[in-house]
Amino acid sequence: MKKWWRGIPGACAMLVGGAARAQVKDMPGGPKVDQLNLHEGVTQIAHDVMWLHWMMLTICVVIFIGVFGVMFYSIWAHRKSRGAEPATFHEHVGVEVAWTVIPFFIVIAMALPATKAVVAMKDTSSPDLTIKVTGYQWKWGYEYLDGAANGVKFYSNLSTPRAQIENREPKGEFYLMEVDNPMVVPVDQKVRVITTAADVIHSWMIPDFGVKQDAIPGFLRDTWFRAEKVGTYRGQCAELCGKDHAFMPIVVTVLSKEDYAKWAEDQKKKMAAQADDPNKDWSEAELVARGEKVFGANCVVCHQANGKGVPGSFPALDGDHIVLGPKAEQIKTVLHGHPGTAMPAFGGQLNDVEIASVITYTRHAWDNKGKGQDPTVKPADVKGAR
Repeated sequence: MKKWWRGIPGACAMLVGGAARAQVKDMPGGPKVDQLNLHEGVTQIAHDVMWLHWMMLTICVVIFIGVFGVMFYSIWAHRKSRGAEPATFHEHVGVEVAWTVIPFFIVIAMALPATKAVVAMKDTSSPDLTIKVTGYQWKWGYEYLDGAANGVKFYSNLSTPRAQIENREPKGEFYLMEVDNPMVVPVDQKVRVITTAADVIHSWMIPDFGVKQDAIPGFLRDTWFRAEKVGTYRGQCAELCGKDHAFMPIVVTVLSKEDYAKWAEDQKKKMAAQADDPNKDWSEAELVARGEKVFGANCVVCHQANGKGVPGSFPALDGDHIVLGPKAEQIKTVLHGHPGTAMPAFGGQLNDVEIASVITYTRHAWDNKGKGQDPTVKPADVKGAR
């Protein structure tokens, strides 16, 4: 009787888990529920990879069945209980030739199409568009080097609300696979992607494109794709890169050539409108408002929205002696990072206005409330410290 009652909680858990699982749907452009196969893909490379996968799997299954079939048949048909006597022979030229030649042809049959696909993957010549992709802890930076969007650059951050990550709200359809600024490319155009990193090794991967390229600090590596279908496609950093490795998704939006040209024009206008003027006389209120946005995009993951940080990993900014002390030390830390810690150097990522505003924000936010020394930091202060 006791065992029967103990089984009820387990059965209830299975029912609840099954109900929750039933609510999960395929993610457009991303993983599917119960997906066991590779992505179907929207590039020729992805199609070739899929074909190679099934071709080699078929060959391996046939070999497995053949080898183990003969082995089990021999064990069954020539067992001692049936009076089988072991043969006494040493060599057989025909067998020696067969098990040398047949595997050779099998390997050649697998190697030729695989080599053709690998060579095609590495052929980045004559692209229609080149985009530089830089990995950061933990976001992606995109810079368009030519084409209609030449000069456009932006950062792509995870846009899943912290409330979902902290289980204070239900998970959204694109949980941990959504960004504020996706990469945008035209359909049926050869896009060359140059990867590098600013801190540690990352990896830029979009399964539907058949693309996975490591981004290594100090090195430029490239890959390419030609999307055959308009849509949105999702991937993730595929190299363990630190605490928030799981929080740097990749989203690529493929548009028609006409829509891409319009997007490129709009992006240039947007960049011009949002350009920060370091020579402007920024008021304290303007810097705090601007800094709150910069903090939310770059700092909140480690230092938390409440400024309390992560004990043992990331220090609290609320009440911190550097934040409340002379401005020079905090400017230096934000510009150049902090050796021996996970604090990266933002000097190459943020401009003078962004750095000045985020420092000013931290000095006024939470319980700091501008009580420390130098509550306001101007862009000129940052420029002078570079």
